[in-house]
Amino acid sequence: MKHILSLSIILLALAGCSAEPEATKEAAIRIDGERAILSEPDKATFLKVAAVERDKGGMLRLPGRLVWNEEKTVRVFPQLGGRVQRIAVDVGNPVKIKQPLAILSSPDYGQALADARKARADAQVATQALERSRLLREAGVLAEKDWQLAEAAAVSAKAEAERASRRLAGLGGEGDGSYVVRSPLAGVVVERNLNPGMEFRPDQAAPPLFVITDPASLWIQIDAGEADLAHVKTGQPLLIESRQYPGERFKGVIRHVADFVDPASRAIKVRGEVPNADRRLKGEMFVNALVELPATQALRAPAAAVFLFGDKRFVFVEESAGRYRRQQVLAGSERDGWVDLLEGVQDGDKVVIEGNLHLLKFFKPVVTEGQAAK
Repeated sequence: MKHILSLSIILLALAGCSAEPEATKEAAIRIDGERAILSEPDKATFLKVAAVERDKGGMLRLPGRLVWNEEKTVRVFPQLGGRVQRIAVDVGNPVKIKQPLAILSSPDYGQALADARKARADAQVATQALERSRLLREAGVLAEKDWQLAEAAAVSAKAEAERASRRLAGLGGEGDGSYVVRSPLAGVVVERNLNPGMEFRPDQAAPPLFVITDPASLWIQIDAGEADLAHVKTGQPLLIESRQYPGERFKGVIRHVADFVDPASRAIKVRGEVPNADRRLKGEMFVNALVELPATQALRAPAAAVFLFGDKRFVFVEESAGRYRRQQVLAGSERDGWVDLLEGVQDGDKVVIEGNLHLLKFFKPVVTEGQAAK
């Protein structure tokens, strides 16, 4: 009898172990056409909904990079070959127009200097010869032909002297044969690519000796998408955000919008200008450009509400508690976590934003005409 009682206890214990687990808290779901119906709506805590609403405007955020303002930047290349004797400025130094940047020992400049001196001497000799010819002509002892030749020689010599002097002045050299590299504009030296003793030739491919710019004004290069083209226009104000200055925004303005789409990145190049009088912003910074967008009549919903099923986009619209309709929509552009819904919903509709994929698994896949043909 004891054995029978023990066996009964063991069988009851095994039966308890093999019993089905407690029913899940999720309500049972039944599919009726395009609708998912929950038998126990009060247990649908895994679903969250949000209302479709009109576009309230906002900020379009685009990636950008700060670069030098090319209208206030110059890259200095040597006009003549030579060897660096002395460097007069360093990176970060402010410079004025025609201020010496570096001094080169240049045989080419020496030759230009000699040519200029010879041309001036020839012009002086020709001028003196012309004066003598004038006196002889007035005395009646010089033929008209000889006078004309003397006059032409003087004019030619004077023109050659002026040409050589202008070239010499443009090179910015000194009387001792040193070639002085000078700044063509006022600004700040932001790059230097030479050291004492280096030799340069004007025909060699090399970076500029100096880059000089006015950092009080920067350009911002922005990559805008094709969908953003309607929101970026020349003259439109910008706000600039940088991770280096959290919570601060700097003002700017759009100066140019490209007339073509980059075939590789499918981006549209936009250029803006940013005042930088305090020089807190730096060239080559990565920033965000913000474009203010006005409110429109477009309908929007959280991006999490839209899902792809087959080759179409859908949302689940809550018709009543525990009753959700799978609705095909035409989705537009996405911004700040919201997506435009061009067709399929109405203002005030409640759409599922969390748990929609759980509902979706009870529906059969959508078969397109192309897939059916296969």
